[in-house]
Amino acid sequence: MSFLSRRALLAATAVLGLFTASLAHAADVTIAYQTGADPAKVAQADGSYEKATKASIDWRKFDSGADVIAAIASGAVQIGYVGSSPLAAAASREVPIETIYVAALLGDAEALVVRNGAGIAKPEDFKGKKIAVPFVSTTHYSLLAALKHWGVDPKSVEILNLRPPEIAAAFARGDIDAAYVWDPALGKIKESGKVFASSADVAKWGAPTFDAWIVRKDFAEKHPEIVAQFVKVTADAYADYAKNGATWTAASPQVAAIAKLTGAKPEEIPELLKGNQFPVLKDQLSEALLGGGSVEALVRTAGFLKEQGRIDAVLKDYGPYVSRTPAEQAAKIN
Repeated sequence: MSFLSRRALLAATAVLGLFTASLAHAADVTIAYQTGADPAKVAQADGSYEKATKASIDWRKFDSGADVIAAIASGAVQIGYVGSSPLAAAASREVPIETIYVAALLGDAEALVVRNGAGIAKPEDFKGKKIAVPFVSTTHYSLLAALKHWGVDPKSVEILNLRPPEIAAAFARGDIDAAYVWDPALGKIKESGKVFASSADVAKWGAPTFDAWIVRKDFAEKHPEIVAQFVKVTADAYADYAKNGATWTAASPQVAAIAKLTGAKPEEIPELLKGNQFPVLKDQLSEALLGGGSVEALVRTAGFLKEQGRIDAVLKDYGPYVSRTPAEQAAKIN
């Protein structure tokens, strides 16, 4: 073998070695998160998920649940954070997913804000106005439910499909009259607008919404231990907040971690956390949530989405899209 041939062989071997090493260190699981403030962001920031699952995790930030669903459907993401509206839409289209943790019962942390000077003082004033919202999100569902509650025909309003960062920019320019969104975009638009209604109000009107962690069914079947540990870490973070939330001030390390991952202002985060309910593990296992209530909520949401023409059909059974098993397994982990 010539010197050049040996040299080429060594070079090829080195490249192969680097490639093999990169595969060995590739992420075991890719997780999609969003920018809403929640206690589990602290565990995400300090590496608790990696430590508990013993997996390499590729955390990817998404701006909407619809984008998360698309990534999970493609197989690019295995675990993701979505709202009840995109979850119901995905289940209705039979995307192979399971709900494994009800992450938040939504309240004041999502809101419809009208821009100062837009001339909106009462529900009827929305007619002819431009309202921005991420389509097929919980805020989209809540907006349509609010308009229905007020007797305002959605067709009389120009509803624009914008992602949260685009909403903040459009609101600042005066291109839109109102928007229904979550933080950090919500905090930004409130600087030049006022809250007209929140998801806490819409819930009282009969259309509650929630956020959830979901997993691809094939991943859950192959790696039940990772999914159970994921649920356990999430539940522990929520339990810590339930017990010590009063100490999570703007200057606390917990709030600093949440601010870093969400882009929200530290001084706003304590109130944002109070704006939602974060169910602990025993709540997850109750009939109100993974024990049946979440399935009923998906049925109601899917029915509304069908009525609004957002999905083509409603399934006979949404049970397969909610699983108590990971939470039951998490409850057995010390």
